[in-house]
Amino acid sequence: MNHDYQAIEKKARTRRTVLRIITYLFLVFWGLVVLFPFYWMILTSLKSYGAYNSEYVPKFWTSSPTLQNYADAFTAVPLARYFGNTIVFTVATTAIMLVVITLAAFAFARLQFKGKNLAFTLFLSLMMIPTELVVITNFVTITNWGMRNTFWGLILPSVTSVFYIYLLKENFEGIPDELYYAAKVDGCSDFRYLTRVMLPICQPTIVTITILKVIECWNSYVWPRLITDDAAYFLVSNGIQEIRENGFGRENIPAMMAAVVVISVPLIVLFLLFHKKIMAGVSRGGTKG
Repeated sequence: MNHDYQAIEKKARTRRTVLRIITYLFLVFWGLVVLFPFYWMILTSLKSYGAYNSEYVPKFWTSSPTLQNYADAFTAVPLARYFGNTIVFTVATTAIMLVVITLAAFAFARLQFKGKNLAFTLFLSLMMIPTELVVITNFVTITNWGMRNTFWGLILPSVTSVFYIYLLKENFEGIPDELYYAAKVDGCSDFRYLTRVMLPICQPTIVTITILKVIECWNSYVWPRLITDDAAYFLVSNGIQEIRENGFGRENIPAMMAAVVVISVPLIVLFLLFHKKIMAGVSRGGTKG
């Protein structure tokens, strides 16, 4: 009897081991599929223009890497200025949005006022409006206000987010009511309770929202392309098109890849540094209590 139990247990362990090996092999394969475009981008950026064009069959390595393409990325077009514009746009938009969504989420989660549930339902319904309609409305509004080719014209349409307000509201509601009532008994104001209690508790979600908004701003393309036609206000995403048209030309793929690498590095570093906080914030947003 004992021998039969040991045989069954051995088969179960073998099955689990095989399943684990298959799972890891699949994950390694899928990881290579995901990372290959990044490898190809970096590899192409290290090839000279002549070496790239002489390859009738693409090679997966290069015997004579060069950094000249990276130097050209900052000299053919004002890429450094595009970086500066993007940093200003990203920091300002993210900072203003955090203030807006924090106050809105606190009002919906903690304050009591007539019609709150109806207002929040109507607010959530905005997520069903197609993005194209919002872009058209924003474009007409910003144009009528005379804010084309200005940083305010770039920033204002992006300073709020229904989804981020909803995510933060759910986190705020997960904080026990007893803390709020105890703070009110001690004479704590709502604003102080928000800044001293709620925000520290919900820090993972705040960090996640911040990082996601930074990535969104950094990759923003359609709106900046519509609202700016002055190169002085181009962002890095629009700068890629400028590089292609007026910088290296359509045929200089290695130089284009070098510019893309330079633009992508900040986001990759940001994600690698804070990926654990992103996962923690997203998982916390899906639970209450």
